[in-house]
Formats: sequence, structure tokens, C-alpha cells
Amino acid sequence: MRTLRIRTFTLLCFFFILSAPWIFFVISNFMETNTLGFSRSQAHNELIQEQLTETTQLIEAGAGKWNDPQWIDQLQIKLRETEMEAVILDASDQVIFRSALKGMDASAPIERLSILEDGRKLGEVVIYLPKTRTVQMIAAITGLLLAFFIVGFEMRRFLLKPLEKMGYAARQIATGDLDVQLPSTKITEIAEVRDGFELMVKGLRQSIQKQVELEEERRFVISAVAHDLRTPLFALRGYLDGLEQGVAQSPEKMNKYLAVCKEKSAQLDRLVEDLFTFTKMDYLESKLITETLDLNLIFRKSIDSLSLQAQQKQITISLGSQGVCSLNGDPHLLERAMNNLLDNAVRHTPIYGKIEVNCYLEEDKVLFKIRDTGPGFTEEEMQHVFEPLYRGEQSRNRSTGGSGLGLTISQRIVRMHGGDLAASNHPEGGALLTGSIPAAVPE
Repeated sequence: MRTLRIRTFTLLCFFFILSAPWIFFVISNFMETNTLGFSRSQAHNELIQEQLTETTQLIEAGAGKWNDPQWIDQLQIKLRETEMEAVILDASDQVIFRSALKGMDASAPIERLSILEDGRKLGEVVIYLPKTRTVQMIAAITGLLLAFFIVGFEMRRFLLKPLEKMGYAARQIATGDLDVQLPSTKITEIAEVRDGFELMVKGLRQSIQKQVELEEERRFVISAVAHDLRTPLFALRGYLDGLEQGVAQSPEKMNKYLAVCKEKSAQLDRLVEDLFTFTKMDYLESKLITETLDLNLIFRKSIDSLSLQAQQKQITISLGSQGVCSLNGDPHLLERAMNNLLDNAVRHTPIYGKIEVNCYLEEDKVLFKIRDTGPGFTEEEMQHVFEPLYRGEQSRNRSTGGSGLGLTISQRIVRMHGGDLAASNHPEGGALLTGSIPAAVPE
């Protein structure tokens, strides 16, 4: 508030500075008039007295001609010469003659005398002079001050008040309170600032809302995955304790215990990797490293990395390709996405099943499809399959070894590259994942 008052005072001072030349002219003219009037006051007074005497003598000498038109014309000429005005009254105070009195100070006559003849009152004469310039100057200065007051009031109403309210709104925003009321104004510049404030507040609200949603999602994911880590950790610790205590005495039993420990450690590794990738997704989006690559090569790497799991279930994975599927993307992230998709297919495909992978160019996009011979998706699963931690199994267990984040991560990586990923069922049975990514622009 103190700052606003200082600004108000500054603006008023600025207005006074702009008006200073005119004020100086008025005051100097006023001072000059008073100075000249003072120096010549005696001669001026003598002149006025002389003119006043001549006028009163003319009126007194023509006492019997006050109603004569010729004499009245003569009196009018004399009054114009002396810049005076007069009123003549008869013995009963009735007005016989009155001049215009335009521009005169009627409340301050300079002469009032009675006309007598043989001791009998014939009438009365009142003489007036024009208003003095002092009164005119005072009126001009009063008008100027009034104009200053009006301008200052309007400046505060239309300029300072809206700025004061926007300053208060800015302080509210600085404290985190986005429920602000911005003032309306007819001044274009202030209205533009107000619109900028509205856009800023709207952007902050959206950003905070998105941040809250992401934070809630991350907390949920971290807590859920941390809970899921307990199951393989508990099993791993139990089998390791059995090995340490000599429960597994035969080589076959020891190999079984070691195989279970290895499986649980791989499951832990998968859970931690999914959690790490998911929590780093926003960071990776800002640090996306792109290069021109062939999606067929990425699929071949993913198929090779999952070949051991597929062989254990006697699953065959085939890659059908129609030429080079060139695109611009991050090879590490895309390999991660395709690994998740194929891993999901392997886990849900029964023994002796098949997985078909197709990749081809269509206009300006690289399309890919992954089909398995598993049970496919239910209607409910297709609506939630890409949600974090969603699993189709009614028991919501980890028997398939999944974390519930694989498809979510894959979809986000594909979308980061300008594409999309969708889930459906193949007409001949089994799940079908269809994705598209913009193709590389040829140089």
C-alpha cells in the first residue's frame, strides 16, 4: 500500500511537471499585473477619480434630462469611454436608467451619491467598475487546481486501482493461492497485462494439477511395486536359508533350489527395472536421444533376448518384414518398449504357442503388430490394459512374473516418439498389439 501511494504521488508530480509551464505563465502574468498595478497605482487611482468625477458631474448636471433619449445616449458614450457602468434611481428608489453591467462586479460599487436640489432629493446614482484581474486570476488558479483534483481522481480510478488489485493478485499467486480475482479495466495496456495474468494463472493451475496427478501415480506405483517385491524376496530368502542350513542335501535338490533363486532374482530384476523406467519417464522424455534406425533390428534383438524363455515353453516367434522400417528414435527406449511387448506375449502364450511379429511401412508411418495365441483380452482388460499396475488375472498375483507396468511403459515410449499403441483381439484368437511410429524423412 505504501508503494502504491508513492506511485500515486509520483504520477501526480509528473502531471504537475507537465503543467508547470502553463502554471508559471498564469502566476507570472498575475504577479506582473500586480507589480505594474502597484507601481502605477497612484496614477491609476487619479485617473479613475477624474473619470468618476466627470461622470457624476454629467449625471448631476443633467438631473432634469434623465428621461431624455439624447442625454441618455450622451451618458452611454461617456460610460463606454471610462469603462464604467451606472444605475440612476429617482427619489422613490425606482430605476430610471441602468447600463448593461456586463463583466461588472455589481456587489462592489465604487461610488454611491445622492443628487439634491434646494435640499430636496432628486435621486441617487451608483457607479460600478469592471471586475479586477485579481479575481480573474484567482478563478483561473481555482479552476486549475480543480482540474488537477479531477485528473488525479480519474487516474486513481482507472489506472492505479486496477494496478493495485493486480499487485495484490500477484502476491496471492506468489504464496500459492491461485484463486485470484483480476480487475476489469477499459485501458488497453492494463487489459493486456490482465489477460497475461489470466493465462499465467491458468497455466499454473494445469501444471499443478498435472504435477499432483503424476505424484499420486508415482506414489501408488512405488508403493505397489515395493509391496510386490516382498514376495520374491521372501521366497529367495527362504530358499537361501534352506541351502545354508543344508536342507537341500542331494545335488538335484540343490539345483532346484538354485534354479528357484535364479528365477526369483530375475523377477526382482524385472520389477526394479520396470519401476526405474516408469519413475524416470518424464526425465527420459526431456532427454530423448534420437537417431535413424531400423525397427526390424530392434525386434530381432528383443526376440534374441527372449529366446530362452520362449524355448522353455516351446513357443515359436516369427518376424515378418517388408523391407526396411526406418524411423527416428531412441534405440535404448524402443528396445525397452519392444522387449516389454514381447515379454508380455511370451508370458501369456500357452505351451507350444506362436507369436507373430510384423513390421512394415505404410505411407509416412512405421506400423508393427504383435499377435500371440494366448487367451486374448477381455472387454474390461482392453479398457484398462495400459493403466499402471493393472493386471487381468482375477487373483491379481504375480504367477506370470509381470509387474503390471510393462504395457504402460511401452505405450508411453511409443507416444514419446510421436506414435501410439493399441490393444485388441485377433479375429482368429489371441491378443493383438498394434503400434505406429512416424517414419524417418528421407534426406
